[in-house]
Amino acid sequence: MIEDRTRINILFSCTSQEKKNFEPFVQDHALVCILNGKMIINDGIEIFQYNKGDIGFVSKNQLVKTQKIPQDNKPFMSISIFLPKETLYNYSKEHHILPKGNYLGKPNFIFQPDPFLKGFFDSMLPYFENQEALTNNLAIIKTFEIIELLLRYTTIQNLLFNFEDDFKIELEAYMNKNYMHNIPLAQFAKLTGRSISTFKRDFQEIFNQTPNKWLIKKRLDLAHFLISKQGKKPNEIYDDVGFVNFSHFSRSFKAEFGINPSEIEKDHS
Repeated sequence: MIEDRTRINILFSCTSQEKKNFEPFVQDHALVCILNGKMIINDGIEIFQYNKGDIGFVSKNQLVKTQKIPQDNKPFMSISIFLPKETLYNYSKEHHILPKGNYLGKPNFIFQPDPFLKGFFDSMLPYFENQEALTNNLAIIKTFEIIELLLRYTTIQNLLFNFEDDFKIELEAYMNKNYMHNIPLAQFAKLTGRSISTFKRDFQEIFNQTPNKWLIKKRLDLAHFLISKQGKKPNEIYDDVGFVNFSHFSRSFKAEFGINPSEIEKDHS
């Protein structure tokens, strides 16, 4: 069985069991091609289902949850190409590439059928079978190749080559969108353009509560809704609402609502 392999910024992913990603922060722009199975990406606003043959784009500096699902008794397989900021910046300087406007599109999307992108990922398949052939220099060359192919899309050029520093964003809307992601408070602070001390101060002013208490309450309220209104099983949703392990979820749930999550019956009203 071929397992996940990485060469610099190129990831070959292979799993024979359904797999959820518990590290949801996307640091760099990425292109993903599904070779077999399907992948579900939830960015907090939309849910995207990637099927076999689909090629998609995932923007940097955001929180997403992914689920990799094998199909037809075959493992899930995909190829991902990550585009670090330093690589894009150096490419921009060398080839004098600048954005032609602001990017107004979605942060995540699936491409319409594109023979050039398909041809690129087809050319990567031999390295999937024999990764020793994919040297560091070849990985760099293949990364430059995919950047050139993406330059055919003006809107993506505006996204890739905008190197403005992250700015302080509206905290209330951001947290209400992303509270189910289990990441350290320092990461939330960074993603909203704040130091950890400023994040805690702003949070207290907006929500009149500490971040830790607010996050647990929001996650438990969501879990209660999913169990009581949608008939979800506790062991199916604890990680989706932001808990790392089931025992912590159960203890917190009972402390909040006075009963174990398994004791709740679906409300059919």
